[in-house]
Amino acid sequence: MLYLFFKAALSGIIIAAVSEIAKRWPGFGALVASLPLVSILGMLWLWKDTHDVGRMAAHVEATFWFVLPSQPMFLLVPLLLRKGVGFYPALLSGCGLTICLYLLMTTIGPRFGLKL
Repeated sequence: MLYLFFKAALSGIIIAAVSEIAKRWPGFGALVASLPLVSILGMLWLWKDTHDVGRMAAHVEATFWFVLPSQPMFLLVPLLLRKGVGFYPALLSGCGLTICLYLLMTTIGPRFGLKL
């Protein structure tokens, strides 16, 4: 249980740090947010918990493929904000687009041999 608390606390600290950095330096905050810190932490936790090479390889590869459909959100949200759309509707639109693209990826990906 202490291990789970440690993982959650460390992950939360990273998210809080990104938001604090972005308040002062938006570009640097974006750089830190774009680092695959969550992915790296997830890999570290998975490796510590399983030491399963096959599972780790599948996880890292699937992470690569799931990053791709999330990218358009980072173009749509600022576009909508600059067009005068409120923050929450813009964010919801970006999340909706990402969900649609995730569904498309999970539908089409296996047809091309992707194991997601």
